[in-house]
Amino acid sequence: MLPKEPALTTRQRLAGDRHRPRYHFQPPSNWMNDPNGLIQWNGQYHLFYQHNPNGPLWADMHWGHAVSDDLLHWTDLPVALAPTPGGPDEAGVFSGCAVNNNGVPTLIYTGTRGEHNEIQTQCIASSDDALLTWRKYPGNPVLDRMPDEAGQTRDFRDPFVWQDGDTWYMALGSRIQDVGGAVFLYRSPDLIHWEYLNPLLVGDIHRHGVTWECPNFFKLGDQWVLIISSHMGNYTASVLYFAGSYENHRFTPRCEGVLDYGTLYAPLTLLDDRERRILFGWLREDRPAEAQKAAGWSGVQSIPRVLSLDAHNRLNTAPIPELATLRGRHYHYGPQDGAALAVSGLALDIVAAFETTAAGLCGISVACSGDGRKRTDIVYDVATQRLAVRKITPELFDITTTQARDVPHPLAAGEPLQLRILLDGSVVEIIANGRTSLTSRIYPLPTDGDHVQVIGAPALQSLDIWEMSSIWHL
Repeated sequence: MLPKEPALTTRQRLAGDRHRPRYHFQPPSNWMNDPNGLIQWNGQYHLFYQHNPNGPLWADMHWGHAVSDDLLHWTDLPVALAPTPGGPDEAGVFSGCAVNNNGVPTLIYTGTRGEHNEIQTQCIASSDDALLTWRKYPGNPVLDRMPDEAGQTRDFRDPFVWQDGDTWYMALGSRIQDVGGAVFLYRSPDLIHWEYLNPLLVGDIHRHGVTWECPNFFKLGDQWVLIISSHMGNYTASVLYFAGSYENHRFTPRCEGVLDYGTLYAPLTLLDDRERRILFGWLREDRPAEAQKAAGWSGVQSIPRVLSLDAHNRLNTAPIPELATLRGRHYHYGPQDGAALAVSGLALDIVAAFETTAAGLCGISVACSGDGRKRTDIVYDVATQRLAVRKITPELFDITTTQARDVPHPLAAGEPLQLRILLDGSVVEIIANGRTSLTSRIYPLPTDGDHVQVIGAPALQSLDIWEMSSIWHL
């Protein structure tokens, strides 16, 4: 076997790929999916993630690991967890979380066995050297039985654990046969001995999907919030949230919505030392497996977002303020300047506002060719109150990208459209008015400029664009 290429060398080798992001986190190469084990330890942020270290397609799940002082610039660390032959995770180390167990950093994760990962149990591992190496608990698994009410299902994974007083609680993603997705609630005095309590929440199979994964459950203000990632079949939404009350181990939602309509999936949150609830999410690829193999990499993490609830208990998201430190050259345009923009590139932070009192289309086009025949439109229809991402080419005109469909975004009377657009290679993260998230992967074709254009220039109120620097020192 050839020696493994150093991470920095790999990053340098792939840096010329126009589809590869510059200011979003991803491993040096190969496959990445769910964020795992988010934790702040001694002032540093640790990000673990689902990772195949041996190829750019899903297989042989390990936990990759990186560390950061600012949630933006990351240092690659050795793989944290790998499957143990003959162990409860011999087929894969699936998703989970991290906690501070009386001064001991501890990972709680799903281990899988079987040819199709059909045996799913919960395991723990701990570190005594500042999170660099991990020792699996010799008694794993610590939880190997799902509730009888789940019926015939193998779906029993992705522990999310928190502490209340001296008691630990665990939320696990699963489903109830023919009913819908479910989150099951457990408690433990020591992270080892677990007692089943009851379903935290059970969804409607027709509205909320068949199976729920990657639950997050936390208090935000005076409300409790549950985020789940759902297998939705042909439904558009895949990441849902519920907000409500939590008493006697029962969660009663009073509001529900869609956290993201696009490629963002399996998000995980942490509470940092500034009392911010911060979310990362896996931005899935939207191109064939052969293209991923040719590129040598797959999967990106979203820019970390700060969560809040508005007056209507809608979950709002905003890129962390630290992102502004990556901003470089600034372009500002007012209401009379939208016809022609002197800005281009594939690493941009865009903030735009549009007046919406008159029916019509407004928005921003990115990755535009000089003649405008190749571009990606981020467009809002005032009449229908829907937001869309559309990749335009001469061969594939006005077709919405596979996963980022047009989505509802109702505005109050007189409320302007506010767009935050993070363009980074093939990634487009869009947050409209702080409450509608629509992520997309666009893979722009080579053009003669990668220009930015305004859609519906007469409606433009203001537009600010910053060129963004790389988070890697290559």
